Amino acid sequence: MRHRKGFNKLSRSASERKALKRNMVQSLFKYEAIRTTKAKAKEVQSMAEKMITRAKVDSVHNRRLIARDVNDRAIVKKLFEKISPMFAERKGGYTRILKLGQRKGDVAEMVLLELVEKTSDVEGDEKVAKADEKEKKAE
Repeated sequence: MRHRKGFNKLSRSASERKALKRNMVQSLFKYEAIRTTKAKAKEVQSMAEKMITRAKVDSVHNRRLIARDVNDRAIVKKLFEKISPMFAERKGGYTRILKLGQRKGDVAEMVLLELVEKTSDVEGDEKVAKADEKEKKAE
């Protein structure tokens, strides 16, 4: 029985799940929006929001804690210098999940996980649109 288990295992081992969440959080901070399944988005959302909250206080300790999960220095820099100042007045709810419908192949519910406020509205939308086009061509 799975009573009071606080997370979704996503049909992966612990190391695979950890790697998946780290990669998706990096993509979220890099592109400011990602298209994924609802279950994955909910797991990534909690990790991303905790990182943004920690990034509000720029200290060596917080940078090291975030760099432990985000391997790209440029993304860590962007998180501390661009993303966290946008949410300085906000106490939580830095991301949102928008429903996109169902995926054709396995009828999984697809969503768009994005930051509530974006640093560059034009760049993020173009990148998400390009990713959607590539995915449609692949199907």
